[in-house]
Amino acid sequence: MSNSLKKSLTLYDVFAISTGAMFSSGFFLLPGIAAAQTGPSVILAYFVAGIMIIPAMLSKAELTAAMPKAGGSYYFIERAMGPLIGTIGGLGTWLSLVFKTAFALIGMGAYLAIFVELPVKPLAIGLTIAFMALNVVGAKESSGLQRILVTVLLAVLGFFIAQGLYFVAGRPEATQTLSEMGPFFRSGVEGFMGTVGLVFVSYAGLTKVSSVAEEVENPDRVIPLGMLLSIAVATTVYCIGVAVMMWVLEPQAFQSDLTPVASAAQVLFDWMPEGVGVGLAVAAAVAAFASTGNAGIMSASRYPLAMARDRLVPRVFTHIGRFSTPTMGILATGVLMVLTIVFVDVSTVAKLGSAFQLVIFGLINLCVIVMRESQLKYYHPGFRSPFYPWVQIAGMIIPVWLISEMGWLPSLMSTILVVLCIAWYHFFARGRVERYGAVHHVFERLGRVRSVSVDKELRTILGEKGLREEDLYEEVIAGAPVLDYTKHMSFENIVRDVCSQIGKAEGIDEEELYDGFVLESRAGLMPLDHGIAAPNMRHHDVAHPRMVLVRSKKGIEIDLSESFGHLELDEPVRAFVFLVSPERHLGPHLRSVAQIVTTIDAPDFLERWIACETDEEMRALLLRDERFLQVTVHKDGTGDELVGSRLRDPNFPAGVLVALVHRDDTSFVPTGDEIIQEGDRLTIIGNPGTVEGLRRHFEDEPDKPQE
Repeated sequence: MSNSLKKSLTLYDVFAISTGAMFSSGFFLLPGIAAAQTGPSVILAYFVAGIMIIPAMLSKAELTAAMPKAGGSYYFIERAMGPLIGTIGGLGTWLSLVFKTAFALIGMGAYLAIFVELPVKPLAIGLTIAFMALNVVGAKESSGLQRILVTVLLAVLGFFIAQGLYFVAGRPEATQTLSEMGPFFRSGVEGFMGTVGLVFVSYAGLTKVSSVAEEVENPDRVIPLGMLLSIAVATTVYCIGVAVMMWVLEPQAFQSDLTPVASAAQVLFDWMPEGVGVGLAVAAAVAAFASTGNAGIMSASRYPLAMARDRLVPRVFTHIGRFSTPTMGILATGVLMVLTIVFVDVSTVAKLGSAFQLVIFGLINLCVIVMRESQLKYYHPGFRSPFYPWVQIAGMIIPVWLISEMGWLPSLMSTILVVLCIAWYHFFARGRVERYGAVHHVFERLGRVRSVSVDKELRTILGEKGLREEDLYEEVIAGAPVLDYTKHMSFENIVRDVCSQIGKAEGIDEEELYDGFVLESRAGLMPLDHGIAAPNMRHHDVAHPRMVLVRSKKGIEIDLSESFGHLELDEPVRAFVFLVSPERHLGPHLRSVAQIVTTIDAPDFLERWIACETDEEMRALLLRDERFLQVTVHKDGTGDELVGSRLRDPNFPAGVLVALVHRDDTSFVPTGDEIIQEGDRLTIIGNPGTVEGLRRHFEDEPDKPQE
């Protein structure tokens, strides 16, 4: 069974998970309590809290764009800071999510009790089991429910706010209640800032979506945009919604009300049949708490999966069920939630969860600094946080200050949780992992130690994300010369032959190219494994990406004794894919290298490479099947209409390119004026849909088939 998760989540799914994780106690329980603490400035407190979450949001968005893997915060912290800090971040975040999600499901009872008395804990346990089952069935199904819940929630809240603004506009005296609440800062600036800390946790769910990033389509764009839309909507609803409650309700009643939305709805919707307005508020509250519970289980369950992949918890959690979901992680999360609901004071551990979440926010901002300063070659996020590093510095200061405002008990409990995580690492995980975080690359810059494992993993992630439409991967391969050696050669001599090919094509100094390729191999950054190597570099004088393919049937020995980590080859190298790109093309270069490595990692690649009889076959091994087509044209047969025509003539659909022509034992890159001749073998590349259509067209033609 594969341990990969299916990519099925869209922009609205990301928005729904982020938004649904924010609207529960923060809107339906806290406003009155917060107003009692700071007075009319409660609206400003919600706004300031929304601003304060932005550094964590931007840092999470950048890290997620670079590393869209299950586990979110854990994965980022572990890869940046190493397995010990990663264990603290992973186990601590998992437990805090479990506690806060259990608290949200119990919180539903306060609103449901308005209409019907239900035993709160059995109800919360039943909901936990239901959400567990839904999450096991699939992320798409779970996110589908999330979309429904958030859509209902926002529709009702939008109606609530619109009716509230209409109510206030029609009754100006309603705004007089603000003056009855006393001074704007009832408890001074200190009391106001304490209230900011109280409501800040209302926004903490914003970043939960990073834990399901591995299942998101196009995470570079979708996750930052989804989080940005979510924080904008949440801040707007919080500020205007709380203002409506303040205007509508009597100050004293509002400040002691644990169901302020229902109370305000009773006033605003008095024109509706009795109970309907309050019913809408209860429906919105149930949708909010349910969406928080569902999103909490969905995101929390990915943490055991990610940690098990790294051997920090038992490997059983790597199991992916028949519905492509982390079954064991979901079950463990659900069982721990049930135990928490039954045996623990949930409100107390929810405070612990909030405090520990603030610790994680600080670490996440630190991770961005570590990843950037490590200068890892393959750290190339599709979204980069603006105003670096000032945003990240602010993002580390804010949590420290907020934790200090929460009192000594949450701080003490967080410290105990950290100690327990350290104990788990030392007694279970320490001897199972041999990996260093990106922070070791920072040390390397200071003359100490480093490890290339994180850089290699980032390269693999880039390969999983795939190429972009604007990348010239296929065109570069189609025009790549092939050097085929049948005698023993040194690595240095092969590099000089390759640099001669590239230098002549680009008109640049071959010696600079040579130094670049050799230095990369000595640095241990050249992708190299199982007899296959992919030397690559960027050069300031190169105008176009250039590739050279090399085959050595006898194999090449490479001296890596001077490389970091003293690497050793498991066998001689028989296949080389050299790539050099313009200095300015960082993204396309890294994505192309990642695609090359993904291709050559296939178990039978080297065997097929050695067996190739022509240069064309060697190039074809590197091309993506869905994006290229080879066809031999014949008069009165396949491609009959092409014989005698020029390539620039409108014989090919938009979206494809004839990248190479093989004629009379020679291959060349054609111009638009090239006339296609009988027996020409054309290598055609383009977008998958157009190539597939052309493939079907040639297959349907009579006589000699397409090859």
